[in-house]
Amino acid sequence: MKLTVLYHSETGNTEDVAGIIAEGANEVDNIEARTMGIEDIDDEFIEESKAVIFGTPTYLANFSWQTKKWFDTEMNYDLSGKLGAVFATENYLGGGADMALLTMIGHMLVKGMVIYSGGASDGKPYTHYGAVCIKDGNEEQQERAEIFGKRIANKAVELFV
Repeated sequence: MKLTVLYHSETGNTEDVAGIIAEGANEVDNIEARTMGIEDIDDEFIEESKAVIFGTPTYLANFSWQTKKWFDTEMNYDLSGKLGAVFATENYLGGGADMALLTMIGHMLVKGMVIYSGGASDGKPYTHYGAVCIKDGNEEQQERAEIFGKRIANKAVELFV
């Protein structure tokens, strides 16, 4: 089953975290996870994906304008019924990533996606809205991102296989 980790990245931090999340997802049997930036999308792969994890840098407690523009005007995919999840990078603790994630989740709900974060249901580490890393993450944050990818992939297998 295909899983897309789709992101926008200015500095490379969000791209790096996307790779970590995909690595975690690829540890799950029956999952083929691939990362791609919003400016370079493999149309066939995203259409065939049963799950899409969106990532963004955080600016002023919001997701990037490039990601917003993509959702508003460039997104030509039927995301309805796909499992959706989110992650963000920020420059410092308290940089507004939770607000950015919630706003992105709203867009995904409008597109008809089934949203999942793992929450507290899978135990520690808890992931309330989505994975968050400061810049490209310290060792603990990177480990959480990998676990997040694995949890989303496991849920996709549970739902669609």
